[in-house]
Amino acid sequence: MQLTFLGTGTSTGVPTPACHCDICLSDDPHDKRLRASALVESAGKNILIDCGPDFRYQALRAGIERIDAVLVTHSHYDHVGGFDDLRAYCALLPGNRMPVYCTADVAADFHARMPYCFAEHPYPGVPKFDIHIIDKEPFTAAGAEVMPFPVMHRNLEIRGYHIGNLAYVTDCLVMPEESRKIVEGVDTLVINALRFKPHYSHMSLSQALEEIALLHPRRAYLTHMSHDIGYHRDLPVHLPPHVHPASDGLRIHIPD
Repeated sequence: MQLTFLGTGTSTGVPTPACHCDICLSDDPHDKRLRASALVESAGKNILIDCGPDFRYQALRAGIERIDAVLVTHSHYDHVGGFDDLRAYCALLPGNRMPVYCTADVAADFHARMPYCFAEHPYPGVPKFDIHIIDKEPFTAAGAEVMPFPVMHRNLEIRGYHIGNLAYVTDCLVMPEESRKIVEGVDTLVINALRFKPHYSHMSLSQALEEIALLHPRRAYLTHMSHDIGYHRDLPVHLPPHVHPASDGLRIHIPD
């Protein structure tokens, strides 16, 4: 299995518009972070996790030729704002429909935000989706076994995903004990770390490190980082050897 980080930034991205801090002005490409998304390649299939407003550029930059399914963590705009740009990939699939796996509240938001995609007589060329409602039970997406698990984004219950030896978690403030049991001991953990200071709905760096210590993965990668996390090059001094800051375009191998 391969994982490509398409974006590792928070909702505003880095650089943040109208911000002139040292991080936003950095010329280090590792400090340029689009909205958080990832591509999982397994057994010749491509599974997209979240599809934010930067997706079109992310897909072109990564040279993505095909997407076979999409997993959605939650319906905040920075995680679903690029769904209309999936239309080119829908056209490559049977029935021109993209399988999308999400909770019932996310599905309702899709119907409200993109009614033209679900009309009885849709306008020609609109993206078409097969929405699969998931909750806490395992399911199969593009031939891969996926275990969804709940995490709390402040008061909103959203989903992380366990696929093979990978667990992907973003926008988490608190991980319930039932989810820890699913993730514990995973080979590769991806988890959000917004900044050094506490935040009302996302883990800080210290909270993410505490969670990693409880879950003891072989290695962990930090994502969904804001400009307040500082320079990418300075982060390793704050991290144990098996924890790494992810960066846009980073591609990692996940053993079977």
